[in-house]
Amino acid sequence: MSTPDLTTADQQTPSVLEIKDLHVDVASTGDSAEPIHILKGVNLTVRSGETHAIMGPNGSGKSTLSYAIAGHPKYVVTSGSITLDGEDVLEMSVDERARAGLFLAMQYPVEVPGVSMSNFLRTAATAVRGEAPKLRHWVKEVKEAMTELDIDPSFGDRSVNEGFSGGEKKRHEILQLGLLKPRIAILDETDSGLDVDALRVVSEGVNKYRERQHGGVLLITHYTRILRYIQPDFVHVFVGGRVVQSGGPELADELEANGYERFTQATQGV
Repeated sequence: MSTPDLTTADQQTPSVLEIKDLHVDVASTGDSAEPIHILKGVNLTVRSGETHAIMGPNGSGKSTLSYAIAGHPKYVVTSGSITLDGEDVLEMSVDERARAGLFLAMQYPVEVPGVSMSNFLRTAATAVRGEAPKLRHWVKEVKEAMTELDIDPSFGDRSVNEGFSGGEKKRHEILQLGLLKPRIAILDETDSGLDVDALRVVSEGVNKYRERQHGGVLLITHYTRILRYIQPDFVHVFVGGRVVQSGGPELADELEANGYERFTQATQGV
């Protein structure tokens, strides 16, 4: 299957990520050979320029959704569909999904010993853009992006995420977001482990991506604090492996005040 390579110019083309009746299993880690049913019919549509916040209690399946979209082999889609601009995402390999314009900022970014940040970033940009960026322009582009995120230039010589603090790892994720310019960005608990200053800087990076690329954002979080910096257009309550209610920013205010109890009670026995 051919997957379109993106350029900066065609980033402005409006995009739609559409998830329909998505069911996902994960292999059991216990004695039972039976898989665990995590996602149980997720329906969600994210368009260019929109920011969607997914909020829910621990174990509700929020991260499973992000990994299923990205193509993690541990998560098996048993039914339903994921499309990006009408193209079947589930038929794409992980790297094809990235080249098509999907980006995942992980909750726990992995370390890649022996691979420098600078080499990693340029290799990733080359794969996504279809050609290696001209070195002189690339150095300037990376320097400006690092400055915006308060990343020390010396980090470019360090192995990817090796020995990084939690905040440094998250800034590196948002640095990738700004440089790779995806169509749709999935941010899995990007606010996890961040202090107030790091949260502000990371949030500003997300907002700049959204403004410059008019990209769609799917923001997965437990807490409303990041929503003080990144204004969502839509808020979805995720319980029991599916979206149980959607609304505007006021829904996040309700969750902040009252928690998830009324939603978890309503889904018990479903």
